[in-house]
Amino acid sequence: MAQVQAISSCSSVNLLFRGSVKSSPRIQDKFWCSKKLDSLQELGVKASEFNGVAIAHSSSSFASPCATHAIQAVLGNDKATTSSTVILEKPLRKKLNKVVLAYSGGLDTSVIVPWLRENYGCEVVCFTADVGQGIKELEGLEAKAKASGACQLVVKDLQEEFVKDYIFPCLRAGAIYERKYLLGTSMARPVIAKAMVDVAREVGADAVSHGCTGKGNDQVRFELTFFALNPELSVVAPWREWEITGREDAIEYAKKHNVPVPVTKKSIYSRDRNLWHLSHEGDILEDPANEPMKDMYMMSVDPQDAPDQPEYVNIGIVAGIPVSVNGKELSPATLLSQLNEIGGRHGIGRIDMVENRLVGMKSRGVYETPGGTILFSAVQELESLTLDRETIQVKDSLALKYAELVYAGRWFDPLRESMDAFMENITKTTTGSVTLKLYKGSVSVTGRQSPNSLYRQDISSFESGDIYNQADAAGFIRLYGLPMRVRAMLEKGL
Repeated sequence: MAQVQAISSCSSVNLLFRGSVKSSPRIQDKFWCSKKLDSLQELGVKASEFNGVAIAHSSSSFASPCATHAIQAVLGNDKATTSSTVILEKPLRKKLNKVVLAYSGGLDTSVIVPWLRENYGCEVVCFTADVGQGIKELEGLEAKAKASGACQLVVKDLQEEFVKDYIFPCLRAGAIYERKYLLGTSMARPVIAKAMVDVAREVGADAVSHGCTGKGNDQVRFELTFFALNPELSVVAPWREWEITGREDAIEYAKKHNVPVPVTKKSIYSRDRNLWHLSHEGDILEDPANEPMKDMYMMSVDPQDAPDQPEYVNIGIVAGIPVSVNGKELSPATLLSQLNEIGGRHGIGRIDMVENRLVGMKSRGVYETPGGTILFSAVQELESLTLDRETIQVKDSLALKYAELVYAGRWFDPLRESMDAFMENITKTTTGSVTLKLYKGSVSVTGRQSPNSLYRQDISSFESGDIYNQADAAGFIRLYGLPMRVRAMLEKGL
């Protein structure tokens, strides 16, 4: 009796032969597969060479390079039996049908494409979100993705959605993480992850994947969004699974799998750019004592090199949301883009900080947020006219928690959504305009006005006032200071 069994993860055909063997030089105990098997002849074996039954069984519906397969050959007769097993590569980690990968076209995500196919036996749909990172980063992506082995590239322009539904709510809430960070990357990840879930539904994918490292915050931000919007999706995070440890390993893997290696010059910094900000990490910045190099900055000029004359800009705001620049109404993305240009040429919005990552370690980052810095100054200044003291205090205290939730990737958490409803309601009267002066890295408020202003000149004036009687202050002070007065009397035995 003889049995030859071929099992391949890359093929849509499993072959099983049973019967006695006819002597034939074409029978082999090693089979190599580089594409979908359409016939028995492609294995170098004919069914007629066996006395028995040849069975072809379909196991999948896609074609891909052989990732993991085992070939077993058992040849024997009445007197002797010989068995040999050839394991070409390790078995699949898990069988997936189709994976949507967050794709940038860089080395890491280019390598992830064949790695997913090799380890999960799946088709890969690359997804790229345009959140204002720049046209250069989007050029040639489709060719790169397909050269890496992807079956499809999906690109979506999310700039308006990003600013309107993610940036502006954080701006309205006054969300700033650890006193400085304006949450540029934190706000971008949920809008990208949400779009990935949408694409997964559109293409019929059963999994999503990202190229975030196991040390950073972004892995949490992506995956919490996946969990919140579609808990049935499998999540693959290659950096937590594979043996690749660095750039050289990734290059070797790319060459081995015929993946074109990006030829762009490798930056010494790790950067993330979108319409709101540009972040810089790594290299000399890893030592908090080092001053950033002057040529590192890309969105803003050095304040020392900024114009010697200040520039004034007027921001129109409706219900806590910016709507115009210098009297001209603009779409959210266009408004922010214009302010980035204005603020950048005056060196506005540079932040250097050491922050506490969600995963427990501290990290040093330098951020450029020119337009965002201008907008935060404008909105907060207008609130000084439209909100009373208690409301501002409560809003500011909640803003800290709001920022923590966004930083931690909990955008779709019911708590953040409930807090956002409060922020929307409490700022419904924050309508008006603010004029700011930009000069060599500084933002100064020069004027503010609102139809809902709680400021009354006839009350606040030192000259006169019929509503406020200064003599009333004596009774107020006695009542307001009563607890302090009683304590002092107790200490003195009075």
